[in-house]
Amino acid sequence: MPVVWSDILSFTLVASLLVMSPGPNGVLIAKTVPTSGKGAGFANVLGFVAAFYLHGALAIFGLSLILVQSAVAFTIVKYLGAAYLCWIGVSALMAAYRGIETAKEVTPARRRRSLAKAFVEGLLTNALNPKVSMFYLAAFPQFISVGETSALSSLVLVFIHSMINAIWFGAMVMLLDRLSAMARHGSFQRWLKALTGTVFIGFGVKLATVKAPA
Repeated sequence: MPVVWSDILSFTLVASLLVMSPGPNGVLIAKTVPTSGKGAGFANVLGFVAAFYLHGALAIFGLSLILVQSAVAFTIVKYLGAAYLCWIGVSALMAAYRGIETAKEVTPARRRRSLAKAFVEGLLTNALNPKVSMFYLAAFPQFISVGETSALSSLVLVFIHSMINAIWFGAMVMLLDRLSAMARHGSFQRWLKALTGTVFIGFGVKLATVKAPA
C-alpha cells in the first residue's frame, strides 16, 4: 500500500521541524558561504541531500537496522561522526586563533573551498550521523505500510525530506550571500569561526553521548 496523503502531510511536518531545528548543517552553511561563496554553500546542500539518500537506501535495505541494533556498529559510526564534527570545530577555532587581519585575506579568491570539498563536507556531516538513520527507521514504520510498494514509499519520504532540506538551506545560502560584504569583514570572520568551532565541538560531544536504542 503506498503512502497516503495524510501520511505525507504528517511526515512533511515532522521532517520540516527536524530540518529547521538548529544543527550542524546550518552551522556548516554559515561557515562556508562567507568565505567560499554561494556556490560552495549549494555544494554543501547537495552533500546533505546525497547523505539523506544514502541513509534512506540503508534503511530500506535493512542495513541501518543492523547499525541501530548492533551496539558495536552504532558506537563505531557514532564516534566517527563525533570525531569529524570535533575536527571541523577545532579547525575553525585554530583559524580564529590565528586571526584574519584584513578583509582582503578572506575574499573568495583566496579562501574559496572547491565545490568538491564543500560537497564532501556536507556529505560527511550527515553520512556519519547515525541519528539520521534512526530518524528514518523510526519514521518509515509510522508513515508507510509494509508490502510490495514499501520500498518505493520509503523513497518518496526520503525525497520529501531531501527537498525540504534543499529549500531551507538553499534559502539560507542566498541570505548569507546577500550579507557577504559584512560577513567577509576580518573581525566578523574571527568571531564566526570561533562561534562555529565551539558549536561544532558541542555537536560532536553531544553525538558522542547518544545511546543506541534499547
